[in-house]
Amino acid sequence: MNIIELIILSVGLAMDAFSVSICKGLATQKISFKYMVTIGLYFGIFQGVMPIIGFLLGIKFQKIITPIDHWIVFILLVSIGLNMIKEIFTNNRLQTSSEINLKEMIMLSIATSIDALAIGITLVFLDVNIVKASVLIGIITFILSTIGVKIGNIFGNKYEKKAQLIGGVILILLGFKILLEHLLS
Repeated sequence: MNIIELIILSVGLAMDAFSVSICKGLATQKISFKYMVTIGLYFGIFQGVMPIIGFLLGIKFQKIITPIDHWIVFILLVSIGLNMIKEIFTNNRLQTSSEINLKEMIMLSIATSIDALAIGITLVFLDVNIVKASVLIGIITFILSTIGVKIGNIFGNKYEKKAQLIGGVILILLGFKILLEHLLS
């Protein structure tokens, strides 16, 4: 994967956290810069750490899975993307409050970064520097989540579903791209 593909992947992965950040902004009458950064840090750190955990799990099974790795990457990316899109049409929205509660933020951060864990597994098969990829994923998630709080506070529900749809489509398209590259090479 090149840097552009990693940035696109990072943006796609950040959309769940971005959506929840919008909800945090919606739930807050008056936000401060500290509040926005704190929300961004929670999501960014978890989103950055989860691919490393997934990568370490993927390394253990690499020799067994290598012959079909492109199919695994495809299935995981498309599944995650479709799930993100499906959540738009269901009422399974994560509930948030305006407070920064440690337990709630950890739960929200884990819930929004499970897809990053799965991506970490797929990065084993794509010959990616996991540290650089994880740092990039974390930074982009931090930035988008921080901005998401402000957007939610200003614009309300208008962009939450659109952000999730874009993230889902990005992951699906990336899955097809990787599958086609392997099948055509």
